[in-house]
Parts: sequence; C-alpha cells; structure tokens
Amino acid sequence: MRFINPIPFVRDIDHSREFYEKIVGLTVREDFGNFVLFEGGFAIHEGRSLERTVWRTEFGSDEPHGRRNLLLYFEHEDVDAAFARIAPHVDLIHPVERQAWGQRVFRFSDLDGHAVEIGEPQVLESPIDPENP
Repeated sequence: MRFINPIPFVRDIDHSREFYEKIVGLTVREDFGNFVLFEGGFAIHEGRSLERTVWRTEFGSDEPHGRRNLLLYFEHEDVDAAFARIAPHVDLIHPVERQAWGQRVFRFSDLDGHAVEIGEPQVLESPIDPENP
C-alpha cells in the first residue's frame, strides 16, 4: 500500500481551482467538475459532493471546511519570489520565517480556511526510502 494524497473539501470548486491555479501557481492536470487534480498530485473536491459520496448525506453546515487541523505543504525553489507573488492575495498567517529545523517557510489560509505552507526545498540527511524504511 502507498499513500497518494489528501483531498481537502472546498465550498466553491471553481473559485478554489482559480485560487490554486492563479494565486498559488499550480497547474491543473484534470478537471472533473467537482474534483480537480493538479500536477504533483494535489487535489481538491467540492465538499457537498464528497459528503454525498463518502457519507451518503450532505451535512449542510455553513462552517468552513478548514478547521485548523490540516496543513497543506508545498515547496518552491524561490520561497521569497513565491511570497512576493502570493502574499498580496491571501489571508497571511505569517511571512517567510526560518523554522527551528532550518527551513524557510511562509503560511496562509486558503479560501476554505485550510492552512497552506510554502517552503524552500528541504534537504534531508538521510532520505526516506519507502521500499526500505
């Protein structure tokens, strides 16, 4: 078995697709209407539709799907350039900061309140080999 990707629920699939495509800079690989898959494996799904698929009901809540319990992590070769391009268009959690482990990152909330982190590529001392952990 192997992990593929998380699929955050979003309230407005078209608006969220545009946000991740135009603001964050991701490239759409496939758009199935209520499900959008981006290059690299990240995906979003229209919330009410996914509620019907998974739980066979709609919860009908007006609460945001993001509840401060998930962080969507992306890497960018030039974190400062990504910050300059993205920051004016988002609800910023914090600007570029160096973390305790040495990596520079910034964080913001997406349209549904999901926390998003953009970090510089992290070089690990010993890469994780999924075939031989």
